[in-house]
Amino acid sequence: MSLALDPAAQDLLFREARTANTFTDEPVTDEQVQAIYDLVKFGPTAFNQSPLRVVLVRSAEGRERLVQHMSEGNRPKTATAPLVAILAADNEFHEEIPALLPHFPQAKDMFFAERPVRESSAGLNAALQAAYFIIGVRAAGLAAGPMTGYDAAGVQKEFLDGDHTPLMIVNIGKPGEDAWFPRSPRLSYDEVIKTV
Repeated sequence: MSLALDPAAQDLLFREARTANTFTDEPVTDEQVQAIYDLVKFGPTAFNQSPLRVVLVRSAEGRERLVQHMSEGNRPKTATAPLVAILAADNEFHEEIPALLPHFPQAKDMFFAERPVRESSAGLNAALQAAYFIIGVRAAGLAAGPMTGYDAAGVQKEFLDGDHTPLMIVNIGKPGEDAWFPRSPRLSYDEVIKTV
């Protein structure tokens, strides 16, 4: 059985998509980011909690502040990517549940009254949304360079607050010269999928 999605779209989103390490200087516009968000906001999260929050780093001053918190190997690409996004989990997402889940607003207090429960749920569901975001960047014809090599406490202090936990930094733009490392192997179907 074949997939319903056009093979060219499959390639764009998955088979030919790669983590970019260099970028051209072509800007990423606010309109492109809006289109990405307007697509990926429909990806599912538990209780429709939608805990992902995004800080776009565009200014030279903001870029300088961020680069100092990146691991050494990630600094050059973060310094030169047209746009950098800090993806974070909002640990106070439950405040939005009455608006996001109008048929079951009591879920806010029934399931998420305790901070440790919220942090766990926010981390998982914001990570799901981060994956949707990366696919959305690809759907926009751009390359994403997601990274976890950074000082999380430093990024949180510099750009967020105690209620937001950084998940990853994503460089975004058109791929530049020698943007790709060789494709690494993947596990086979039989190594991953089991039937019981």
